[in-house]
Amino acid sequence: MSARPAVVLCGPMGSGKSAVGRRLATRLATGFLDSDTEVEETEGRTVAEIFASDGEPRFRDLEHAAVARALTGHDGVLALGGGAVMDARTQEALADYRAAGGVVAYLQVGVRDAMLRIGSAASRPLLAEDPRERWSRLASEREGTYRLVSDLVVVTDRRSPGAVVREIADHLSGAEEWRATTR
Repeated sequence: MSARPAVVLCGPMGSGKSAVGRRLATRLATGFLDSDTEVEETEGRTVAEIFASDGEPRFRDLEHAAVARALTGHDGVLALGGGAVMDARTQEALADYRAAGGVVAYLQVGVRDAMLRIGSAASRPLLAEDPRERWSRLASEREGTYRLVSDLVVVTDRRSPGAVVREIADHLSGAEEWRATTR
């Protein structure tokens, strides 16, 4: 199967990728795929279990493979794990996807809202110690890359998933209109 996602969502943990992605998929009448869930289903283990037994490098390899498959085989909304964009291979795959007309939306969020959304860090191996400080450091380290791989930045702080969905859907609608006039 050769397909291309309708839109790819990236951003840090707690930015709303899953909640927004599911609602956006419903609005676009398409499927939803989360790269972390895809890795878990393929491996039969949680992300936390993979980190604990195999380490982060192995998880990142599995994550990249899941993203690469989705970029060529999933035609719905794709939500990437928070660190997926840090892999150079994934950055290259996203660049190819964008060059073919795909749209990547960066869901940006501040630490306050992210911490409220994340809740318990038990299932978040990268936030095991001092979640607030660790989240802030990761978000800061990744900010430039999120922007680099994205066409659209959507601030999700103090916004409902529905409001974020409307903004992305409006952007997608405008992008489709623009493509139609340039053919």
